[in-house]
Parts: sequence; C-alpha cells; structure tokens
Amino acid sequence: MGAPARGARMMETRGIAAPLAAAATDEPAWVRRIVIAVAIAFVGAFVLVPLAAVFAEAFKAGLAAYGRAITDPAALSAVKLTFLAAAIAVPLNVVFGIAASWAIARFRFPGRSILTALIDLPLAVSPVIAGMVFVLLFGKQGLIGPWLTGHGIQVIFALPGIVLATTFVTFPFVARELIPVMEAQGAEEEEAAIVLGATGWQTFLRITLPKIKWGLLFGVVLCTARAMGEFGAVSVVSGHIRGRTNTLPLHVEILYNEYEYQAAFAVASLLVVLALASLVARRIIGRRVEAT
Repeated sequence: MGAPARGARMMETRGIAAPLAAAATDEPAWVRRIVIAVAIAFVGAFVLVPLAAVFAEAFKAGLAAYGRAITDPAALSAVKLTFLAAAIAVPLNVVFGIAASWAIARFRFPGRSILTALIDLPLAVSPVIAGMVFVLLFGKQGLIGPWLTGHGIQVIFALPGIVLATTFVTFPFVARELIPVMEAQGAEEEEAAIVLGATGWQTFLRITLPKIKWGLLFGVVLCTARAMGEFGAVSVVSGHIRGRTNTLPLHVEILYNEYEYQAAFAVASLLVVLALASLVARRIIGRRVEAT
C-alpha cells in the first residue's frame, strides 16, 4: 500500500474514531446535572457547612471574645509550639524525601521495594499507635528511656517527642511527591553533566533541583499542613501540659472538654485558616506545574 493510500486510511480511521470517542464521553444532560448536583451537595454538607459552623461559633460572642481567645497565653504558646514543631519536622522530611526519592528513582538495589513500602507505613499505621511506640522507646520506663533520663534528656512530654511524632506521621508526603517526578524525568541530564565534569553538588543544584522544584514545593505544602494539624501521635507523647506541650489541635480539645466552646472554635478557626492557606498554595503550585 502506497503512502497516499495509508494516509487516506489513517484519515478515515480518525474520522470514525473521533465521533465514537465523543459519544463514549458525552453523557446526557440530565446525567451530568445529577452528578454535578451530588458532588456539590456532598462538598457543601461535609466541607462548607462545617467550615461555616466553625467561624459562626468562633465569632458568636463578638470580636472582643474572639480576640481574647486567640491572644490567651495558652493559645499563643500552642501557636508557637505548632509552628516550631512544623519548622523542625518539615526540613527533616525534605532531606529524607529527596534522599529516598533519589535512591528509589535512580538506583536498583536489594530492599528497594521494602523501602518503598516503609515510606507508606505512616499512612497505614494509626498515629496513636505511632505515639505509643515512641513512649515505649523513649519514655521513662521504655527501652532507652532510663538511659536518657540518666543523662538529663527528656523526649516524651517535651519538644523532642512532639517533633519525633510529627516527623514520623508526615515523612511520606515529600518522598511520595518526588518519586514519580524523578522517575518520569529520567537521569539523562544528570549523567551528561557528570560526564562533562560537573561535581555531584553542582549537578544536584543546577539540574536536579530545578527539575523537581515544583514537586518539592507541593510536597512541602502537604507536609506542613499535615504537621500543623497532627493530633493523634502528638496527643500521646505531649502529656497535655497546658502552656508547654499543647499544640493547636490539643489546645482546641482541652478548651472543648472544659466547655469553653467559643474559645475552642476561635482557636479552631486558626487551624482552618492555615488549612485554607495550604489549599491556596497547593492550587497555585498546581497551576504553575500545568503551565510548565
């Protein structure tokens, strides 16, 4: 068959396939309306209504009461501790995520599948169980707790325990964003740079990092949001010491249990604002990725 005949056959095939593809994806109008209505109703009932309720209760007693709730010394201490724990845990997860994704995407080695599975472990294990494991390890009656106590090191019911718990529950997020990105991009440019005489750091800073920057930022946003909202693991290792080891989620729980509902919702609104800011940042990064 000659080239003109093959071209005509391909054009004919495309002409038949296009209407079939359109028919396969073109649902009746009433089906589309029902699906859209269900999606909007679900989002409204389970997302928008609760968010509106949080802000309604937070401002129910007026702006003055709201201001007193969020400027209370215990609330400010919780805000400080939340940001401090996230500021330590997120950079640790960035280092781990880059190293793990580099190893998994660039090399084939014994135990690679095990490492990949272990990265997902915090997503499968209850955060409360993770907190209990840290207590069994670093508590005063734990495996290495007596040694730590003898050397004046306190992990449980202190900042180190909170950072450990936060780091554990959040470390999959950066790695899970970078692994598919690095696998899809391949290693050709890095290999070419090494052949041309670039050092490992030069290759990483000038080629690898610019290529993965949007995936890295996306992972950092998700990791930060998770770190600031973590409750289960931190609740176990913190000791609930008001003004000292309470993060924002723990402070909300204490206020609610003490029937200080307006103050609890006021502090909870700060977490909502942080979550919304994370969503906005995620959306902006997603658009930049689509644009590139």
